[in-house]
Parts: sequence; C-alpha cells; structure tokens
Amino acid sequence: METKTTTDILKEAILLEQRGRAFYSSVAAQTASEAVKQIFTMIANEEEEHIRFLSEQYAHYRKHNVFGDVTVHQGDARDEVTRSVLSEEMKSQISAAGFEAAAISAAMDFEAKAVELYSSRAESANDPNEKSLYRMLAEWERGHHQWLARIDKELREQVWYDNNFWPF
Repeated sequence: METKTTTDILKEAILLEQRGRAFYSSVAAQTASEAVKQIFTMIANEEEEHIRFLSEQYAHYRKHNVFGDVTVHQGDARDEVTRSVLSEEMKSQISAAGFEAAAISAAMDFEAKAVELYSSRAESANDPNEKSLYRMLAEWERGHHQWLARIDKELREQVWYDNNFWPF
C-alpha cells in the first residue's frame, strides 16, 4: 500500500478543489436557471477560497515542515442564501431528469469524495493544525453536500408528486 506524504495529500486536496471549482463554474455558465447559476457560482467561489487556503498551507508546510495557523472565517449566510435560492421558482426551473438535476447529483458525488478525503486525513493527522485544517474543510464540504442533497430531495419529491408516485 502506498503511503502518501503530507504534501501529496495537500496537492491531492488542491486538485480536488480545482476540479470542483471547474465543474461548478461550468454548470453555472451552462444553466438557463438563474437560481441554479447562483448556487453553483456560490459553491465555485467557496472552492476557490479552499484552493487559496490549501495553497497557503502547502507553501507554509514546504517551507517550515509544519502547518500554519488554521483560523479562517466561515460565513454564516449559507443557510439564508440556500433558503432564498431553494425556492419553488428554482424547483420549477429544473427538470428532475435534466442537465441541472444531473449536475446536482454529480456535485453531490464530488462533495462526498471531498468529505471522505478530509475526514480520513483529519483522523490520521498528528499535527493539531493539520487536524483542524482537514476537519474544517470536511465541514465546509459537508455543508455543500447537505445543500445539494436538500435540492435533490425536493426535486425528486416534486417529480413523485407530479407523477403520483406516492405510495399512500
């Protein structure tokens, strides 16, 4: 089994964030739904912040062989934005079998992989700053996954309702 170094993990994390940002930006550019564009732009911007933060940690680790301070600001506006975007209007703009719904499903997979990577690294880390870094990133990505899962669930329920798929 290959043992990954701390810098390998940081590079993998940066690459994961870059791929996520590229995907989210692409979806935002391609969708006709303003609400979906807003959600994916917001997540792409957060992934950009993760890239910046991880790159700073990578540079600090390479220079000093320890992690830097892991104090960051985590916005409180997410739930408010999510509620405003996760609206009847947005649900009516998205077909559960369309491009946006498929993008939401793919995004959920991206976020689940990120949570798994960061959580496992937090568990195995000995450096308290490294542990804090990966726990914080896992929470950020978990938040993204929860937003997307909520959207996905509501879209599925709308389709079930519209097509009388309810078992009762």
